[in-house]
Order: sequence, then structure tokens, then C-alpha cells
Amino acid sequence: MSAAAQPFALTRPAHVRGAHLIVGDLPLVSGFYQKIIGLQVIEKTASGEVLGVGGQPLLMLTTGNNVARAPRNAAGLFHTAFLVPNRQELAHWLAHAAHNDIRLDGASDHLVSEAIYLSDPEGNGIEIYRDRRPEEWNYRPDGTVSMATERLNLQELYGSAPQTNWNGMAEGTAVGHIHLQVGDIPQADAFYRDVLGLKVMARYPGASFFATGDYHHHIAANIWNSRGARAREGNLTGLSDYTVRFNDKAALDRAVSALDAQEIATRKTAEGISLKDPWGIGLTLAA
Repeated sequence: MSAAAQPFALTRPAHVRGAHLIVGDLPLVSGFYQKIIGLQVIEKTASGEVLGVGGQPLLMLTTGNNVARAPRNAAGLFHTAFLVPNRQELAHWLAHAAHNDIRLDGASDHLVSEAIYLSDPEGNGIEIYRDRRPEEWNYRPDGTVSMATERLNLQELYGSAPQTNWNGMAEGTAVGHIHLQVGDIPQADAFYRDVLGLKVMARYPGASFFATGDYHHHIAANIWNSRGARAREGNLTGLSDYTVRFNDKAALDRAVSALDAQEIATRKTAEGISLKDPWGIGLTLAA
């Protein structure tokens, strides 16, 4: 996809590129992401599958013999957020969900975006959303952005859907952001803002929203279910790790220097710099 055609979220100095979930029942969960979310299998591995849109990987699913279901209050994933290209595609997906009797967890107008929420068969949160244009967002004098949680008129959105067959997520769909469950917000600020160099773009009670390049958020962290949560155990279902891609090498270098200064353990992989956040959630910083 050309840079001009990319969503605003992906053109910033850094953005989320994809997520990796550990699941107990791979065929069940993969089938859901294919049939209901509209992803396609791009690659099969010995332990799982890579799914995406238009050949672009967005989600890795893996399983194992000793996988244990994560409790609801564990640190990890709140939701993976799939950003669709426009409102028409959001409406088209909603119509598809309605025709398949999919139970939704909620729907909100966040001023910067319109979002629909649901869960996969193992309880992993999912957001399907479309962004309003950045020119429509309200930036405050300190550079933060106005966000809210207002009712989204699902009936109106459904009524605007194209009257054509839905054939999966449209090309250009991306992981626009990832929302985490963590144990402590000041600790999340200290890691994602002070070490990785993301800016706090908004705050809700019990949550911080981080981004680069004036996006509303690439990463969010909340304690709504997980206050005081400790580091994840390696065999739990849910979010194993995710990737942050840096379009700006200087921003990546600053993040790596800050990690070194804090003596946070990292290792080089084929993908980039691999590490864990304070709750054992893996992330890779990729160029």
C-alpha cells in the first residue's frame, strides 16, 4: 500500500504492526477470526497460524500442550483493535455480524473514532473501528486529544451498510492500536511514556492512552479488571506479545537507549529488539 493510502495511524513515527495470541483451541479461534472478523490465513506454522488482510500479517495464533486459560483479572490483552479504512466498511462489517447473530459487547462514539466491541471464543477482546479524519479531532493546548465514550447509533450505522455480499475485511485494514490490561497506571506511564517515548494523548479514570505523532492512541493501558496484576505466566492464553514498528529510526534509537539506561533486558531477533513490559507482556521494537 502506498504511503498516501495508509491510514493516519500507520504513518506516525511508530505504530502497532500486529499481535500474537496464545489460544487453547486453535481451529475454533482461527475459524472465528476468519469467518466473523474477516481475516485470511497467510501462513501455517507447526504451532499455529498467521492471519491478515491482503497478504499483510495482523494476528498470529499459536497453541501448545500445557496452555492454561488466563483469568479475567490477569495482565495482558483488553482488546486488539482492527482499524478499517472507512465508515462504509465499518457498517458493512456490522451488517455481517448482525446476519450471523454475533453478540456484541458494546459500541461507542469516541469523538475521534467509532468503535464496535466483541470477544473471540476464548474471551480475547476485539475492537472494530474507523477513525474520523484528524482534522475533525479536537486537540487541546497541551497537545492531548479530546476523547469520550458516547453512544454509537448502531441502527443508523447498520442502515448505511452497502447492500452487497461481505467478503471479509477490506484491503488496508490494520491493527490500529492495542489495549492492554496492566496492574498500575503510574508504572505504565513510566514504561510506555518515559522509556519507550510515547506521549500520553488522553486519560480516563484508571487508563492512559499513548501514541506517537499526534494519533489518538497506538497503545492503551487500563486497570479496570486488573488492578495490582503481577507478571503473566508464559503458558497463559491471551496476549503473548505484539510488535511496534518505528518509521522514525531516531525514535527507535531513543527507545533502545532508554531501555539500556533502565537496564531493561532486551535481545536482538530477526524482527528487531525483543523485551517484556513490567507485566511480562512481550513486545518487539522493529525498524
